[in-house]
Amino acid sequence: MVSALTRAGWHVRCAQRSVGSTTPNANIISGLELGSSTNWQPALTGVQAVVHLAARAHRSKTTQKRESDLYFSINVEGTIQLARSAIAAGVRDFIFLSSIAVNGSTTDGRKPFCEQDSIAPDTVYGKSKAIAEQRLSDLASNSKMSITAIRAPMIYGAGAVGNFGRLRSAVRAGVPLPFGFIRNRRAFLGIDNLTSFVHHRLGTSDLSNFEVFLLADNEHVSTPEFVRLLARACARPPRLLPIPVSLLRVPMNYLGLGDALIGSLEMDARKANATGWHCPLTLAEGLSRSINP
Repeated sequence: MVSALTRAGWHVRCAQRSVGSTTPNANIISGLELGSSTNWQPALTGVQAVVHLAARAHRSKTTQKRESDLYFSINVEGTIQLARSAIAAGVRDFIFLSSIAVNGSTTDGRKPFCEQDSIAPDTVYGKSKAIAEQRLSDLASNSKMSITAIRAPMIYGAGAVGNFGRLRSAVRAGVPLPFGFIRNRRAFLGIDNLTSFVHHRLGTSDLSNFEVFLLADNEHVSTPEFVRLLARACARPPRLLPIPVSLLRVPMNYLGLGDALIGSLEMDARKANATGWHCPLTLAEGLSRSINP
């Protein structure tokens, strides 16, 4: 995100917990925890817009339950402290990277998720994002700062961790994957499409106080189709074993990956497209760039 906004002409100040690799063109302020009492004033002075990407994520459902207090402390209280500080600093726009987990884990047996659906998070992570959204909405109604929440599915790109990082490593190593018989449909979001929408949103005038957008690549594909596209980007042959889904469910559910790999997750992103924005990259192009940035 820092690199994309810098290329688009923004002067970016990057606030982060520890010193790490980032674009050399960013003004970096480190040592800032995402917490309920963090002093954000040095980072927010003179800032026009905040793009809030940090969160606790990529843990199993079991770990999430064990660390629920930590999830809510970071993902909710930390977010609200940053937003309140941004309002006090006179920030105009606040973009919050939320998650489709706010809607739920699967669209099996139902229509694609959309912004008008009742929320139904079934993980601690999803609940923390849902509560953060609601409290941001409350803040926006009493301030002049415009807040945008982006609900994203699995985001892929160079250096991505989580399920995408594990799949990429397995494909590159030639590990046979037991997904050959899965017949689902899932939404994904390339990092370039995400950064493009954020840039588009930051350039939009007359924004409302609070808006939620579901954002995804145009294509919805099955898990094996995604693996094939990823293998092509890695210049590796796809190695998919035809294991019956009934045999996969028990181990996948035990690992907390049943919904993520076997279930469907479809999203209706027409609201984002109605703003005049469209995905600049296809899924295949995004995967290729994630391997060869």
